[in-house]
Amino acid sequence: MKTSPTFFAIATLAPVPMIAASAFWGGWVLLASLVYLTVFVFALDELARDTADPNGQDAEFPASEILTVLLGGAHFALLPLVIWALCANPALGLAEKLGLFFVAGVFFGQISNANAHELIHRTNRLQFNLGVWIYVSLLFGHHASAHRLVHHVHVASEKDPNSARLNESFYHFAGRAWIGSFKRGFQAEVQRQRMSGINPYFQYIAGSCFIILLVLFAGGATAVAVYLALAAHATSQLLMSDYVQHYGLRRGIAPDGKLAPVDMRHSWNAPHWFSRHMMLNAPRHSDHHAHPGRKFPELVQPETAPVLPYSLPVMGALALFPRAFRKVMNPKVAAIGANAIKAP
Repeated sequence: MKTSPTFFAIATLAPVPMIAASAFWGGWVLLASLVYLTVFVFALDELARDTADPNGQDAEFPASEILTVLLGGAHFALLPLVIWALCANPALGLAEKLGLFFVAGVFFGQISNANAHELIHRTNRLQFNLGVWIYVSLLFGHHASAHRLVHHVHVASEKDPNSARLNESFYHFAGRAWIGSFKRGFQAEVQRQRMSGINPYFQYIAGSCFIILLVLFAGGATAVAVYLALAAHATSQLLMSDYVQHYGLRRGIAPDGKLAPVDMRHSWNAPHWFSRHMMLNAPRHSDHHAHPGRKFPELVQPETAPVLPYSLPVMGALALFPRAFRKVMNPKVAAIGANAIKAP
């Protein structure tokens, strides 16, 4: 289904005023936020699917630069507002606070994450740094290094902590990927920075510590606990995306004994119209790995890319139930071919 490229702005920015209003008043606005990020997204995904798109139907979108900056600003406006609302807003009851925690975490984990991911691939330093600081604010700054220097180099191999193994549960993967990507990203930066100075991990760690101290000063220990929980909620969804988008896929061995080049078979894609707009084309994952420098409106849905049976948010929810997830996904992995599941 073809749409106006400006629909990216509608899909991504619509939750911002709803979450902001929910932080102040809860009630029906919060209910609308919950419905928007769950039932509404699911319904539109099921009603409208993309077809293969080799020409980049959304490539002409000059406002995409403005949108990424707006979303970055929205992230840094909503994060302290939500923390305040969860800690100190007397207008919200316990159920409303739980609902706000959920919807805000979904926004940070699915939309802010997609935007930060887009920005850390930009060559413009201001945009790149905005993406880095979004990740730092979610206590996941190392992802800015590990994603570019480890994941994109070693994807679909045992050398990449963020490529899920066949039959590995999300719960096992999440801990392994967080720790592994931190270590491998640091090692990659040490190699890269030997000739150029300061390792950016100092920025990631110092920045996160500064934000935690700022939250502690402004709201006390309770605010810090809420902040840590929100960050964990958001980053778990980022890890869930990596888990689903590379589950079970492995690059074969080339005749020279090295890993085969990355191709369209090494990422799962989701041709679901609404959620791909909401996540800035992140579900068009194969083309992103083939062309990391492409901006999100230019990403395509190739005919040869593996396709998830449900949308990325639905598959993420299914991954919380490992047995059911394996039952759905293992036959899909096997159908791709021996090279896709053979460990290097």
